[in-house]
Amino acid sequence: MKAISSMATRHLLADLVASAASAGCAEVTVESVGGVDAERRVAAGEGFDLVFLAESALRRLAVGGHVDASTVTPLVVSQVAVAVRSGSTGPAELPLVPAFDDAAGLREALRAAERIGYSTGPSGTALLRMIDEWGFADELGDRLVQARPGVPVAALLADGEVDLGFQQLSELVGQIGVRILGAMPDDAAIDTVFGGVVATASADPSRAASLLAFLASEVVVPIKLAHAFGTV
Repeated sequence: MKAISSMATRHLLADLVASAASAGCAEVTVESVGGVDAERRVAAGEGFDLVFLAESALRRLAVGGHVDASTVTPLVVSQVAVAVRSGSTGPAELPLVPAFDDAAGLREALRAAERIGYSTGPSGTALLRMIDEWGFADELGDRLVQARPGVPVAALLADGEVDLGFQQLSELVGQIGVRILGAMPDDAAIDTVFGGVVATASADPSRAASLLAFLASEVVVPIKLAHAFGTV
C-alpha cells in the first residue's frame, strides 16, 4: 500500500507502520513531503491508499471528495517549539519546560531576532497570524523567512540562515546544530492535530482502514510519546 504524509510525522510514521506490519497489518510505504505539496497531489488524484496530514488539510480534501470523510482519524497532537542555532555536534534534546514564561517573553525574542525561520503548513500560518494580531507584521517584515517546501527549519538554523526558528517539536528533536528552547508558552501555544484518512483512490480501502485503526490504538501510544507527540 502507498501513503503520503507531511514532513512533520515522517519519523513517527516510519515506526508506526513498522509496528503495524509486525502486528499483521498491511505493509505500507509512506512518502513524506511538504504538507502543501502532499495535499495538492492527493487533490490531483494521485494513487495513494492513506493520507497523513493536519486535520485542517484532511477536512479540505474530504470536502473535495478526495478522501473518505468517514475515515478521518485523529492520531497525535504536535506542539510548535522554538529553537536557536547551536555549536554542538550532538542531537537536539527534548526540553522539559516552555521556551518562555509567557507571550510577552516570546514577543521580545521575536523583536530581537535578526532572521526568524518558520515552516510551511498550518503551524507557519498560525505563527504569522499571531504575529499579525500582535501588530508585529510590518516591524518584522523581511526578517521572516519561510522554509522551502520539504526543508526543515532546523536546517535553516544549522546553516545560519536564521537565528530563531519555529517548527513542530517532533521535527526538531534529534537534529544536529540546533538547541531547542522549548515549546511555545501556554498563552501563545500553537498545537496541531495530525490524523490519517483513507484516500478515495485506494485500491483496498478496507485494509487501509484496518491499518489506520491500528495506528489510532493504545498499542502504539509509547511510540508516539517517544517521538515527542501528544496523544489525542
